[in-house]
Amino acid sequence: MTSHQEGPWLDDAAGRLIRPYTVSGGRTKPTTALDLLSMVMATGSTPKTHVSPEHSLALGLCDEPTSVAEIAAHLRLPAVVTKVLLSDLVDCGALTARAPRFHANPTDRSLLEAVLDGLRQRL
Repeated sequence: MTSHQEGPWLDDAAGRLIRPYTVSGGRTKPTTALDLLSMVMATGSTPKTHVSPEHSLALGLCDEPTSVAEIAAHLRLPAVVTKVLLSDLVDCGALTARAPRFHANPTDRSLLEAVLDGLRQRL
């Protein structure tokens, strides 16, 4: 029995049905430089190429600027796999990506707390 709340690649009893590397087609390097704090947003353009169900799920999370970390958490996929999926969507024009804006100290506690608060609000 597949869990509808956790996505099509999870099963209540068996756990993950599809290995993460399969979702990315075995690729581990995104073509677009994305950081966990990079913000991605849908452009409104329909992808010119066929996209997988995983790509569609990721794209559906990007109606407003959303961090790569948040998308990975929602998809329950490793960050590297999520970066590959999002990179594919940037390449086909369906997403735009913006590098994170760091303060003087990228490990500033207030910045990390803001990211954590944002993740908690989404779950």
